[in-house]
Amino acid sequence: MSEIINKVANSGILTFDLESIFPEGKRMRFDIKDHLWQGLALKEKDFREFLKNNDWEQYRDSYVAVFCSADAIIPHWAYMLVASKLAGVSKKTVVGNPIELESVLFKEAIEKIDSSEFAEKRIVIKGCSNKEVPQSAYADLVSKLQPVAKSIMFGEPCSTVPVYKKP
Repeated sequence: MSEIINKVANSGILTFDLESIFPEGKRMRFDIKDHLWQGLALKEKDFREFLKNNDWEQYRDSYVAVFCSADAIIPHWAYMLVASKLAGVSKKTVVGNPIELESVLFKEAIEKIDSSEFAEKRIVIKGCSNKEVPQSAYADLVSKLQPVAKSIMFGEPCSTVPVYKKP
């Protein structure tokens, strides 16, 4: 009987799992919709009163998405006021929905990667994960690694889709 050889393990392919750089921490939402007058408009005086009396400690060390889920025109100052209340309380405040929050967090994590360790390597960006990884994170990772990588693939080492190959 011949010995079973793991060709994938011996291929020199590096697997990158975006889940490994998942920014841990509590996610919270601040929906301005809950503070609209008759579900239509934001009254500055009432909104400022709410902001003044709100318990901002509930957002302590959380990643916060600030958005409005209602179809209403929200003035820029409203987002600025909320951000000013969350400054020094939240880990990160993003004006955008929860998906946009995740995109920003992953983009920051990807920017911190030392791409030199991937120089002239064949890389597989793992496709399956247990945590929700935004589509933008895959594109951001390709942009980060493509200048140095020999090739980039998507999927699992045993079944990949070619994404980039150095000419």
